[in-house]
Amino acid sequence: MSARLVLASTSAYRRALLARLGLPFTVERPEVDETPAPGEAPAALAMRLGRAKARAVATRVGGDAWVIGSDQVAELDGAPLGKPGGPAAAIAQLQRMRGRSVRFHTSLVLAHPDGRSFDACDLTCVRLRALTDAEIARYVEAERPYDCAGSFKSEGLGIVLFEAIDSHDPTALVGLPLIATARLLRAAGFALP
Repeated sequence: MSARLVLASTSAYRRALLARLGLPFTVERPEVDETPAPGEAPAALAMRLGRAKARAVATRVGGDAWVIGSDQVAELDGAPLGKPGGPAAAIAQLQRMRGRSVRFHTSLVLAHPDGRSFDACDLTCVRLRALTDAEIARYVEAERPYDCAGSFKSEGLGIVLFEAIDSHDPTALVGLPLIATARLLRAAGFALP
């Protein structure tokens, strides 16, 4: 296939995941306002942002490029959880989530400049243990998950915080559902094993 592949994300997590598929790709910053609309449901927010990122970059790069846009929104009690940004917010988020289930909506959009697109959304449910304040503080100090929705890195030490993960695709929780990514890339004509 002669089309090129572009990842509309500067996330190191998404970049590392996409590299696992063995296809050459470039990375472009999507420059999209990620502010939730009033009353917007977390799943709808994830899809809107994934589409906006893919479309913004597809419009900018043009040509015969397929662009991957993705976004992840964590949901607790029907409301989105943002990235904590620092230790106090990460601790507060984990305290709110302990002993509870959190839903992660991970959108995936593959868009072409000519308007064609394919999309998917993965749902992963994570049940956290009844963590103590000391466990939370030790974890936040050790891993510093300030750039992660939900304040943990499941691919790292964050796995010790969980009772269970319910998902169709374990890579979705890290930030890019590779099972769906491979399916959409095949639909667009990319050759994968």
